[in-house]
Amino acid sequence: MTAIVDPCPTDRRVRVWFGEHVIADYTAEPTTAIQYQAAMTRRFASLRVTIEPVAVAVDEDAASS
Repeated sequence: MTAIVDPCPTDRRVRVWFGEHVIADYTAEPTTAIQYQAAMTRRFASLRVTIEPVAVAVDEDAASS
């Protein structure tokens, strides 16, 4: 079974969206991610830019052993 776990609560993922397609995907510590998000928002003013915590899929069987 696979579960979603937040391994490092400080990491953030920034994505630039063209409709439903991701055209840029960047992961970094919060300060750098916020700067990247601001730069992408200026560069791609008409596109949606999101920032969210990083989540990693982890196999529960491997995690418990």
